[in-house]
Amino acid sequence: MKQRFSSLDVKVIAHELSAKLTSLRVTNVYDLSSRIFLIKFHKPDHREQLLIDSGFRCHLTEYARTTAGTPSGFVAKLRKYLKTRRITSVAQIGTDRILEFQFSDGLYRLYLEFYAGGNIVLTDAELNVLSLLRNVDEGEEHEKLRVGLKYNLTIRQNYGGAPELTKERVRQALQKAVDRQQNQPEATGKKAKKASKDSLRKALAVSITECPPLLVDHALHVANFDSTLKPEEVIADDSLMEKLVSVLQDARKITDEITTADQIKGYILAKPNPSAPTNVDESSDKSRLLYDDFHPFRPQQFENSDYTFLEFDGFNKAVDEFFSSIEGQKLESKLTEREQQAKKKLEKARKEHEDRIGGLQQVQELNFRKAEAILANVHRVTEATEAVNGLIRQGMDWVDIARLIEREQNSGNAVAQLIKLPLKLNENTITLLLDETNWEEGQEVEDEGNETSSVSEDSDEEAAGEEDGAKKKSAPVKVSARPQLAIDIDLSLTAWANSTEYFDQKKTAANKEDRTLQASTRALKSHEKKVAEDLKKGLKQEKEVLRPVRKQHWFEKFIYFISSDGYLVLGGKDAQQNEIIYRRFLRKGDVYVHADLKGAMPMIIKNKPDTPDAPIPPSTLSQAGNLCICTSDAWDSKAVMSAWWVRSDQVSKTGQTGEFLPAGMFNLKGKKEFLPPAQLVVGLTVMFEISESSKANHQKHRIQETAVSAAEMVDEATDETKAADATKTDNSDDDEDFPDAKIESDSEDDFPDAKMGQAEESDAESEAAAPRSNPLQSRRTDARDESDDEDEPPVAHKGDEFAMSGGRNGSSANEEPQEDTGSVADTEQTSKSTGRRQLSARERRLARKGQLPELPQVPSDAAPAADDAAHEDGSSAEEGSAKTRGKVPGTATSQGTKQKNTPLPRGKRAKAKKQAAKYAAQDEEDRELAMRLLGSKSGQQAAEAAAQEKRQKEEQAQADKQRRREQHLRAQAAGKAAEEARLRALENAEDDDEGDEVLKTKLQNLDAFTGRPLPNDEILSAIPVCAPWSALSSYKYKAKIQPGSTKRGKAVKEVLAIWDHAGKDAKALDKSSQDTERIWPKEIDLIRGWKEMEVVGIVPVSKVRVMIAGGRRGAEIAKGKKKSARGGRGSKKK
Repeated sequence: MKQRFSSLDVKVIAHELSAKLTSLRVTNVYDLSSRIFLIKFHKPDHREQLLIDSGFRCHLTEYARTTAGTPSGFVAKLRKYLKTRRITSVAQIGTDRILEFQFSDGLYRLYLEFYAGGNIVLTDAELNVLSLLRNVDEGEEHEKLRVGLKYNLTIRQNYGGAPELTKERVRQALQKAVDRQQNQPEATGKKAKKASKDSLRKALAVSITECPPLLVDHALHVANFDSTLKPEEVIADDSLMEKLVSVLQDARKITDEITTADQIKGYILAKPNPSAPTNVDESSDKSRLLYDDFHPFRPQQFENSDYTFLEFDGFNKAVDEFFSSIEGQKLESKLTEREQQAKKKLEKARKEHEDRIGGLQQVQELNFRKAEAILANVHRVTEATEAVNGLIRQGMDWVDIARLIEREQNSGNAVAQLIKLPLKLNENTITLLLDETNWEEGQEVEDEGNETSSVSEDSDEEAAGEEDGAKKKSAPVKVSARPQLAIDIDLSLTAWANSTEYFDQKKTAANKEDRTLQASTRALKSHEKKVAEDLKKGLKQEKEVLRPVRKQHWFEKFIYFISSDGYLVLGGKDAQQNEIIYRRFLRKGDVYVHADLKGAMPMIIKNKPDTPDAPIPPSTLSQAGNLCICTSDAWDSKAVMSAWWVRSDQVSKTGQTGEFLPAGMFNLKGKKEFLPPAQLVVGLTVMFEISESSKANHQKHRIQETAVSAAEMVDEATDETKAADATKTDNSDDDEDFPDAKIESDSEDDFPDAKMGQAEESDAESEAAAPRSNPLQSRRTDARDESDDEDEPPVAHKGDEFAMSGGRNGSSANEEPQEDTGSVADTEQTSKSTGRRQLSARERRLARKGQLPELPQVPSDAAPAADDAAHEDGSSAEEGSAKTRGKVPGTATSQGTKQKNTPLPRGKRAKAKKQAAKYAAQDEEDRELAMRLLGSKSGQQAAEAAAQEKRQKEEQAQADKQRRREQHLRAQAAGKAAEEARLRALENAEDDDEGDEVLKTKLQNLDAFTGRPLPNDEILSAIPVCAPWSALSSYKYKAKIQPGSTKRGKAVKEVLAIWDHAGKDAKALDKSSQDTERIWPKEIDLIRGWKEMEVVGIVPVSKVRVMIAGGRRGAEIAKGKKKSARGGRGSKKK
């Protein structure tokens, strides 16, 4: 069986990986084992998984595998360097079995070695080793590899390109092989014959490395070249040499054709599986065949053999199927082996339990038989005990008594023949052989008569004994067949007392059986539980059976469900998704559903692509409103509230003053149509995807489109909502904001992350970044609207600006009143004007007196200089220092002028004169040197450096602020342009040719989803769905979810466990897949392939209570419990 790649396999797989992985980013790196790793790649709407088995294989896989809980050190290094990096190149190094992956245009490189022990080496752009799977010491065929060393590519096979295939090169290759063979000892027997057959191919494989041996063998068979020729024979014949060169050139052409083809074919060579069961379906090739080899071409040498060729579209797919099938078989065998071991343990425990109970029952039966036998032979027991007691009373030795009884037995004494030797006189007991009561009633009557006569007279006893002996002699076969029991008789007790003893022993054994039965039953249950837990723990440790990775549909990234009328309902999980839904999927004829509740997630109802102007049915509107209410805080408070809906043309991204609203916020125009109060009930269900050919089976089950006029549908919807509208106040739908949760984005085109509380930021920036919350009830909080109401007469439904809620866990900070956005310049002037300094009390008094108050406001960069000047004023005269030092900062100069106007005290004036005279001849350089020696200059320099750093930070902050402002303005302009284009398209009924056609195709494919497959349907996949309970009436698998106290993860686990347990019930499972009310094997297998976290992610509510078919029984099954017997104190009957 083939286990590792050849050089041709590496070349072909590099070609395929380059086409499929280039431009994808690394999502993450995982451990599967100590030498098998998984790298996940992604780009929008496309994901790939790369499996790497160091030294053996590397391919994309379509199967899900269990990853390690914590990454190894090597994987942690790979994550550090490669995570989020874009792959830019995949190539083979020369013709060697080495793959090179380049990330970020060669900034990092990953080398996979598929020879010897294999290795994975991560380097930087200069080929310095950053990390590697295993360290390699220097050897004959490989260099030393350690972290920090350079990875040498020049020594790799044909790194500069494969040399040209010439006659001289082939001759040299064969000559080297001949020389090597001469230096080696000659092989004998079968080895010599095999070596002679493969000598030519091996000789070429060593030197002509660009052509693998199997490819050379294939080319030789295609050209009908005798592959059994020896190298020296080819060297000696020029015609053979030329033909061989032509064969090798054909082999290289095959390689070039494979790598240049648009679609590469992969082939698996399989043998019949001798251990496969005979009743296996013919279509299940995996069970009937054993995979043995794989190639990117069809080998000619195996055409007429027992191999079966399996063809695949792509060499990567063939390799994935080959190794994944083998890996899956190993995993299944391990799981089966563990289950068999657990069954053996349980069987052994049950057998021990049965043997223990059976032994006690046998003891009871034996004691009962002994007691009955004693009662049936009371006279004989009495005779035997009296005879032995008489001998003991005579003082006869115990040995002599045994000899006497033996002689009497030989002479035919009936009493002696009852006694079984040896005697147990030390225990004061003897063993008697007595007949059982159920043996030949006529014979028993006869014996009883004889025994009665023997009691009367001794002579009669002897006569009867002789008669019995004669009967035994006359019918030896019948006597020998009579069953006899060896019964121990206590010599100190009568026959009746001995019988009573055995009856007591039987009762004691019965009581012991009851106690043992109870104790062993408990022990058996405990042992079964322990074995089951050990099995469950062992199965968890073992990897799960390989299952194909289910390709997610485009709508699964959102909140989604298909209504009972067949309409797709979408909702965002956060504000960013709401923005995506608005831009990409909200089209003319669609409906927007929302609620005036905190945390409510808005829903979009997609209209039918064929009839976009048809009204949405009321049932679909109600179901979308129900889910919207369930995602809000009403779920936790269990408050029954109402949602509302508007048409798609009533929703826009342009505010009332013309500004473009931030992400997740939208402006509403016109009237809201309120829906009936919602039910706080959702359901977890399974939606199956069927094939195109199976859609025809469901046509009669689809709701047919009826020609109902739009006016009738609107009137019907309006009539249902009148009661809800009557309960609302007049001001409940006017001018209300619904702010969204804060959205963090790393993109430079997104809105800036403005900080709260900075007066320099513009209003638009603050609104984009500030966390906001929605009011629970409709009420006016916008100061702008209140001022408008005072100045202008109220206009009905003038406009409603709201936000699509980003989730139930969004920020709850209140939004400040939103003013007109205005320009950035106006905002800056406003912020600067609000930053004026308040006058102190002293300054106000001076101002009233007409004196000019001192202004302490100085530039920030002059503050350290002012401090230094003040320090100098306290130690020397200002006048002299000002003349010698020249100019000082403006603040210090003003303070020096102030000092001149004020006369100095007498002591300081004299001191200043002395200093002026002392330093009169000192110039600036001398002063600098003196100050440096004194150390006073260092403080000033440090202050100046700090001031410089502060100025740089402020300049950088100002530049960042300006950059964010420009980004914001660019985003505003781009958003406005896109919104205007969208509105124009809606008004003119124009469609985006590419986007809308793709969306129409996606919506038309909704017929492939059903909640209840029909017989003969081809089921492709199973999709978990969480939808309003009213939309799940036709679904087969469903669990009702209501507000409760259970976490959704635990609830989902419970539901999946119940469905899994039901799939193991033989009564509920329909193996023929015909009964739509029972579980089908294909359905339950697809459900078991779900990952628990994927299912948890689709449930939009938090604390829940699960109600499922089976009630309490289902919950107990999920926990592994059985329904307990009815208990309690019972009824109070009088």
